[in-house]
Amino acid sequence: MSNTLEYSIKLTEVAAEFQLEEIFIPSFVEEITVKRADVSRPGLPLAGFFSHFEGGRIQIIGNMEHKYLQTLPDDERVLHLEKFISHGVVAVVVSNSLEIFEELKCYCEKYNTPLYRTWDTTSSFMAALIAYLNIALAERITRHGVLVEVYGEGILILGDSGIGKSETAIELVKRGHRLIADDAVELKKVSAKTLVGSAPELIRHYIELRGIGIIDVRRIFGMGAVKLSEKIDLILNLEMWEKGKFYERFGLDDEYTEILGIKIPSITIPVQPGRNLAVIIEIAAMNNRQKKMGYNTALEFNKRLMQNIADNQ
Repeated sequence: MSNTLEYSIKLTEVAAEFQLEEIFIPSFVEEITVKRADVSRPGLPLAGFFSHFEGGRIQIIGNMEHKYLQTLPDDERVLHLEKFISHGVVAVVVSNSLEIFEELKCYCEKYNTPLYRTWDTTSSFMAALIAYLNIALAERITRHGVLVEVYGEGILILGDSGIGKSETAIELVKRGHRLIADDAVELKKVSAKTLVGSAPELIRHYIELRGIGIIDVRRIFGMGAVKLSEKIDLILNLEMWEKGKFYERFGLDDEYTEILGIKIPSITIPVQPGRNLAVIIEIAAMNNRQKKMGYNTALEFNKRLMQNIADNQ
């Protein structure tokens, strides 16, 4: 089920992530949250134009805005800065380690608006901040399954409890691949085309094996056996083999599973005693990667088959 809640992140977490210098911090800063992933450079608002202005965005003052404010007479600069800060700005960040206008600090104190400074350039800071907020505030759901990285492909393994998802994940880890999440996979829609999966913090790096219990994959297999997050490239649906049911044999028909409005390539794999699921998943990962690089084995084989039939007619 999709979660329609509006997500937020504490402003203090953002400041800590980017090691922002604190110029003015109100006493209730721990209660301030960021709910918008888009940020703003307030050129027009500083000039007095506030149509469509949204104070919920983090506002960044860079070289251009700073230079513009320098050109204003003192009385005009005071007027423009107060009007800007009074519009409910969530926070202001001055980039390039530029000098802080005394009037800016004064009005941030008056309206309890957090004021920070960073050494980063405006463009690099904006790009990093937007990328960070896109992930932190992304729409998300949690699915029961296992997420592993196999040959650089993010493989989400779904299936009923007891079908062997965790055991297969351990076998893949032993073969040199990496675990991202077991049992519960938190999926975030970080862009219109990309889902990223991770594990809830409580169960990160742990796997439950029936008969043995909980094991710590990171401690047993080392740091190289785990990863914090991974893009979802392929979904594998494990199900018990049903006699008489048709299963894809050639791979000509592409199947997709839609999660949060994004269609992800998917494969249904029947499970029965004697099938080495780890090897099958490795092959599925390599085949999916090959498809993304422009080569589809099933289509190439079908072309050869059709050509052979045509040649023998």
